[in-house]
Parts: sequence; structure tokens; C-alpha cells
Amino acid sequence: MEIKICIGSACHLKGSYDVIKKCQNYIKEHNLSDTIELKSAFCLGRCSEAVSVQVNATEIFSISPETAEGFMKLMHQRTEL
Repeated sequence: MEIKICIGSACHLKGSYDVIKKCQNYIKEHNLSDTIELKSAFCLGRCSEAVSVQVNATEIFSISPETAEGFMKLMHQRTEL
């Protein structure tokens, strides 16, 4: 699974770097580095919904530092299907 987190201006102001850290920590804590690839993107075109996150180039979600762990739990469950 590929997850891209926007680091453009709007997303940066809404905490994209905190989202990245939380996602990285979740991947490390659950040994998911072989299953989930985390990347950054400069703009996903949803600036008003920041922080934008794209999964497998097909879905875009809006998350925050507060919801990042719950988002990662959902993505983790998807990898187990």
C-alpha cells in the first residue's frame, strides 16, 4: 500500500509534518514497513480539506494530527484483508 501525505502550504499549516511523524511511528510500532510505503506529495488538489492523504493513487482522505493514528489503524486493517 502506498500512502502519500501532502506537504504543500495549506497542508503544512494544518500539521502535515505531525501527521507524517504519527504515521511513521505507527508503521514502525507495527512492523509495517514491508506493507505500507509512506511518501510525501507537494499538492493533492484538495487544499481546503487539508491535510490531504492519498492511498494507492485512487482515494484521497482528509486527516489531522489528531486522527492520524485512527487512519493508520484503518489502513492497517485493509492490508490484512
